Amino acid sequence: MSEQHEQRTHVVVVTGVSGAGKSTVLRTLEYLGHFCIDNLPTVLAPQTLELCARGGITRVALGIDVRVRAFLGTAADEVDHLVDGGRREVSIVFCDASDETILRRFGETRRPHALATVEGTSALAVLDGLRIERERLAPLRARATHVFDTTHLSVHELRRAVVATFGPASPHAPHMAVRIVSFGFKYGAPVDADLVFDVRFLENPYFVPELRPLAGTDPRVAGFVLNLPETQPFLEKVLDLLRFTLPKYEREGKSYLTVAIGCTGGRHRSVALSEVIGRALNAQVVHRDVAREHGHAINAAPASATGPYSASAAVEHALALSPLPQPVSGDGGGPSGASR
Repeated sequence: MSEQHEQRTHVVVVTGVSGAGKSTVLRTLEYLGHFCIDNLPTVLAPQTLELCARGGITRVALGIDVRVRAFLGTAADEVDHLVDGGRREVSIVFCDASDETILRRFGETRRPHALATVEGTSALAVLDGLRIERERLAPLRARATHVFDTTHLSVHELRRAVVATFGPASPHAPHMAVRIVSFGFKYGAPVDADLVFDVRFLENPYFVPELRPLAGTDPRVAGFVLNLPETQPFLEKVLDLLRFTLPKYEREGKSYLTVAIGCTGGRHRSVALSEVIGRALNAQVVHRDVAREHGHAINAAPASATGPYSASAAVEHALALSPLPQPVSGDGGGPSGASR
């Protein structure tokens, strides 16, 4: 049962009147991980979904509007058939707005109504186009599972509404993937970093002869870094910040987030701290520059290593500082461990 449920395709049909926000909805769904196809003739939808299923695509969004007028007469019936005996879960989003709002938006963009091109008459007034459009789309609106009235919504507010409906809290969407990247400032900060933390204020193990050739993944280097008096307060503040911000990023529809931890060479301090932060967040950890320094490979000591630089106690303390609940739900909690 679970395997069958996992393979079930979720289809979002996006329709509505011109100027009401369909493009924004489709772009947001694409950002959330849906495979989006706009202006698809409805008669081709079943075949398209079959091809998507064969390719392992289980979340699809289809844009349907008056531009496919030759197929609108059967569009409602075609959408009904998309359920395919329960193999697919179909949601229908209808975007609407008041006539006054639509007129204002068309005036701002100075573009003709969609029917002016389809019907072959550039003289078609926007209000006349809206009237015809509402009549032709009435069967789809009657079947809508979600109606977004965008009369008083900005683009950002509409986007948040879509995320709230189909985003991380939805069973159909994956949770935000978090990646922790250690790096050396001498090689430049990662260009895809969303958050960057500079740990060069910590004492550098590079100047300890027996630690210099080792990497931050070695328990002796990790122990040195984690036992510095400034490290624990730093980790506590960083994890507290991430515990607060990550659910907010996910709620806004962000599908992935890269947190970069940098030191001078990207071999010791940033590596040790990235390991701890990655474990605390259940996130993927990448050490971008660890092999560049001196051409050394990573030399990890046995996990049972003891001595003045033992890391075990410090790591356990760091992990207990600010655990993030999994997964995100609503406004609280932390990021899911999916895809990490």
